[in-house]
Amino acid sequence: MRLSVKILVSAIALLSMSTVQAAPELVPAPPKLPATAWILMDFHSGRVLAEQDADGRIEPASLTKLMAAYVVMYEMKNGTVKMEDMVRVSEKAWRMKGSLMFIEAGKLVSVKDLMLGMIVQSGNDATVALAEHTAGSEDSFVSLMNRHAEVLGMTHTHFTNSTGWPSPDHYTTARDLAILTKAMIRDFPDHYDMYKIKEFTYNGIKQSNRNLLLWQDDRVDGVKTGHTESAGYCLISSGVQQNMRLISVVLGTKTERARAQVSQKLLNYGFRFFETYRLHAAAEPLTKARVWKGAETELDLGLADDLFVTTPRGVRQKVLADIKMDATLMAPISKGQKYGEVAFRLGDEVVATRPLVALHDVAIGGLWRRLIDNVSLWFN
Repeated sequence: MRLSVKILVSAIALLSMSTVQAAPELVPAPPKLPATAWILMDFHSGRVLAEQDADGRIEPASLTKLMAAYVVMYEMKNGTVKMEDMVRVSEKAWRMKGSLMFIEAGKLVSVKDLMLGMIVQSGNDATVALAEHTAGSEDSFVSLMNRHAEVLGMTHTHFTNSTGWPSPDHYTTARDLAILTKAMIRDFPDHYDMYKIKEFTYNGIKQSNRNLLLWQDDRVDGVKTGHTESAGYCLISSGVQQNMRLISVVLGTKTERARAQVSQKLLNYGFRFFETYRLHAAAEPLTKARVWKGAETELDLGLADDLFVTTPRGVRQKVLADIKMDATLMAPISKGQKYGEVAFRLGDEVVATRPLVALHDVAIGGLWRRLIDNVSLWFN
């Protein structure tokens, strides 16, 4: 059995839901964009602010290298690969076509330089060299890429190579790429700075990052471009304004400039009409509950993690918490144990749902407390 309680969440108070009428601000429709598919997602809350055909299967082209970088960074985090490792370039890597870092067969190149060659210059040769160093062969590396995609919840993605070379069985979606980008920024913040580097010189050859937004918008700090004749011009971009980070994925535009313009419009739309904020902090009490047969008679209930939400600008005070709480809480109680659920609403829209958990332990009470509570429960 559960009790349902509705409260207004603000930074300093919990008020009755009946005191506030939640009426979200009007937000215009997203701009119409000349692209095959696109999505705009908030990084902290995960809320999708706009999308078109975000689950349609597409060819990722060099956006594939974002997953290649994720795998290498994962192995670096685990200590199996290091930035200072020296990699001997194979003939296969040297013979790659398309975008190149221009490494030479038989030469030693550091993992750090190869990472910059892959991320900044989109080098297919650098990517294959990293794949072979990380997993022994590109085939084994691709297996790791698909395994990570599965773990991250990229349910409509499959890779057949590390570079994005066109293949019928090499595909993804705009939504899956947004999921990957969020994971990249979240899991490897120490390495994410590589994505905002505008130029990289190797072997006397200077190449520029093809992400035009790095030059045009100070908010933007990544992420990756892609292009083939069949995929069109693609761009994953991310930027920060007033602690709000947005992720934009644009696929299948007709020119390099068009992908930057479309991405700029998406980011502008998100930053102009929405805001993201921490609605409730982890371990901050949302409500209290009666505890039976315990050393304490009250239990603080709240959230296990910080809750970030994204809403139209100017309505954060209208977000309401609808709490459904277990009616009878019996000691002993362990911190983190679930005792209900809370749904945060803006008008009729549920913006987030989280488990309601115990914020501290409650030991079992003494004999006298248990006897008194037994009698009270019997009468109740």
